[in-house]
Amino acid sequence: MESTKFNLGYMIFLSFVAAIGGLLFGYDTAVISGTISQVTDQFQLDALQQGWYVGCALIGSICGVMFAGMLSDRLGRKWVMIIAALLFSISGIWCAASSDFNHLIAARILGGIAIGVVSIVSPLYISEVAAAQYRGRLVSLYQVAVTVGFLGAYIANFYLLSFSQSGFESNIEWINKIFISEVWRSMLGMESVPAIIFLITIFFIPESPRWLIVVQRENQAQKVLQNIYLTTSEAQLQIEQTKAILANEHQSSWSMLWQPGILKAVIIGVCIAMLGQFMGVNAVLYYGPSIFEDAGLSGGDSLFYQILIGTVNMVTGVLALLIIDKIGRKKLIYYGVSGMIISLIAIGIYFLAGEKVGLSNTYLLLFFLAYIFFCAGSISAVIFVLLSEMYPTKIRGLAMSVAGLSLWIGTYLIGQLTPWMLETLTPGGTFFLFAFMCLPYMLIVWKLMPETAGKTLEEIELFWTGQKCKS
Repeated sequence: MESTKFNLGYMIFLSFVAAIGGLLFGYDTAVISGTISQVTDQFQLDALQQGWYVGCALIGSICGVMFAGMLSDRLGRKWVMIIAALLFSISGIWCAASSDFNHLIAARILGGIAIGVVSIVSPLYISEVAAAQYRGRLVSLYQVAVTVGFLGAYIANFYLLSFSQSGFESNIEWINKIFISEVWRSMLGMESVPAIIFLITIFFIPESPRWLIVVQRENQAQKVLQNIYLTTSEAQLQIEQTKAILANEHQSSWSMLWQPGILKAVIIGVCIAMLGQFMGVNAVLYYGPSIFEDAGLSGGDSLFYQILIGTVNMVTGVLALLIIDKIGRKKLIYYGVSGMIISLIAIGIYFLAGEKVGLSNTYLLLFFLAYIFFCAGSISAVIFVLLSEMYPTKIRGLAMSVAGLSLWIGTYLIGQLTPWMLETLTPGGTFFLFAFMCLPYMLIVWKLMPETAGKTLEEIELFWTGQKCKS
């Protein structure tokens, strides 16, 4: 493999296009934080309705992952990404034009379905067009795009709100409504711009070569692989390797999930996907402004702090992308989760005793930034890489849907439970709980996961089915 030549530029292009789905994922997920108070005031929402406004997109995401894998196995990765891009585009425009709260909820659910779909299909596509030596970095590009989407949402919210308060007025009524008097509409609707770009660019990329092999369209697969590996002989070798694995997979997708080795991989994927949500990252990204305000900051300062968190999240994701294939997935998790535990304990101590010993809010910001640094450089960077490369070719879409479903259920639960935990357990107790939840995650990765860096997808599959690759 070391002497094999690759068209790295082409692989980066394919991965970049698919990763735009991650940017939309991040934007759609994070933009809600800047609109809650405005939507609550405009539609006179009670506490339950406010929770439904925040959580409805996550319900949509759960629905999206339930069919994304099976649909991608049936229609192909490319066409399912096209469907997601259409849903994002419609959702953004519909949010901006919503006539009442029910229409807004429906539009948010539609966007949530698209989030669920791209969370499965985009990293899956990247893993299937990337050579083993570059797969970790290229799949991590998707997670970096998610962090860019988060940061983009925070910045858009900040500047659109500032613009709405600048005193500008237009003679065009709908512009005033979307950008001035009801600025939440432009915050939510801005998503349609990258969504349309995503929709257009997908038509310039080919279908996944591994999916083409599965559906016996080898001539098309060979053309794609020749563009990636540059030679006909190497493209044919990749086809033969994939076919050799598929030849041993005679069972249906659902029945294959119950094979001992494959079932173990699916259970591990479910565990790391769900546990990762209970280690605090989404609580910080969703409720950061509220947490900072509870610590005594003004609303403006809390939004600025959230932009800093989003910046560190993005920059660290880029650093992780550069080193994930060199250091390996497991070492990144060991170092990063250890740092997360220390940072979470420090945050908990601050909330318990910070004021008593005279610590300023600057210390709280530093602890949060340290936490985001370690998290973005480890579990956030690794999760989609692992889920996209753990499973056999024939059932990869279905197995990723199972793991992705657990991820989104965990995300929904933490989104709903965080306000209750902050109130019931206190902020200090909540962050101590997040620190404790890091321990089983670390144990699973240490004892049960192979190191997948540098391994082909076929070699990883052989690990789970009995012939272990070196870990």
